[in-house]
Amino acid sequence: MHIVIGLIIAFVLVAFFARRNRGTRRCRWREDRTGNRGALRKYKCAACGAEAFTATKGPPDSCKANLPKT
Repeated sequence: MHIVIGLIIAFVLVAFFARRNRGTRRCRWREDRTGNRGALRKYKCAACGAEAFTATKGPPDSCKANLPKT
């Protein structure tokens, strides 16, 4: 019985963490320090080539591949 409960808890945890980063699952953001603008950090996706700026610590939270180019 303990094994079944442990498996159910493990399944729920895996499902939770798999959904948590669903928006950036395919993105592999790399920081491009040559393109930084003051406090904004430039990131480029190695998978789709999208570029994004963020003021927070770490890469963007969502995929930018479907945004129109300006």
